[in-house]
Amino acid sequence: MARLMAQTKHEIQALLAGAGAEPRHRFGQNFMIDQNLVRLVADAGGIQAGDLVIEVGPGTGTLTDELLARAAALEPAADVVAVEIDRDLAALTRERLAANARFTLIEGDALAGKHAVNEELAAMIKAALAAGRGVRLVANLPYNIASPLVIELLILGVQTLAFVVQKEVGDRLKGKAGTDDYGPLTVVAQLLAEVEVLRKLPPGAFWPPPSVDSALVKMVRRDRLGARATDVSRFVAAVFASRRKTLRKALTQAGYEPDAMIAKLGLDPQCRAEELEPQVFLEMYEALAAEKTKNEKA
Repeated sequence: MARLMAQTKHEIQALLAGAGAEPRHRFGQNFMIDQNLVRLVADAGGIQAGDLVIEVGPGTGTLTDELLARAAALEPAADVVAVEIDRDLAALTRERLAANARFTLIEGDALAGKHAVNEELAAMIKAALAAGRGVRLVANLPYNIASPLVIELLILGVQTLAFVVQKEVGDRLKGKAGTDDYGPLTVVAQLLAEVEVLRKLPPGAFWPPPSVDSALVKMVRRDRLGARATDVSRFVAAVFASRRKTLRKALTQAGYEPDAMIAKLGLDPQCRAEELEPQVFLEMYEALAAEKTKNEKA
């Protein structure tokens, strides 16, 4: 496969000017201008023959071009679907890539609410998985939707996610119990996937440069939640809502009667949510659910 040259800052600026567009902060737009970074993101995705590859926030298409070149070199070829909320950039992408039979553009928000993926995208993911195809996210994610989006994609069944995001979000996804980075996002992410922060990225790798460092993150789905994912996510969020209180008080405030569960699992009622490993949250949820079912039958 011939090496593509990623778009330079001046090329991106020219494409935006031609489309009557400019970087929009409300959409979290920071364009990759480092060609090594573009290749690293694509490498991390590990695209395989026949895959459905998802890109959210294609911008001017520098990563999209790389993904399409890699997809076309496979047998059978992979397909690339890009989701773009910015009308001007969607029009630019459509004009550049409409003739490519392996490419689909979805114009709109990748999220259809806080806990749902765009309906058209969700349908494509479900169809691909039902057909036995691999499904991967490979993207420079808009920072403002990254956290909920990766969780919802994992719940849907996306097997590999390789993406650029704020370093702070990467730290939270990879966080360890007992640290400031650890929270509900950490717990749910690590119950759904193996998380690896591949490298830190400086602001200068993007235009306009963000005010913070970024990170290249890879997540490989190892789902321990199944159909319970949404309920477990809400449970974890409820416990962390009182993260500075003891576990017993936090659970009580969230509406649970926790004493029997705490005793059954041998937990310290005076510990705090941030001290507990992800697996413990799942065990607490299961114990409380089992107790509720038992009481309902009594």
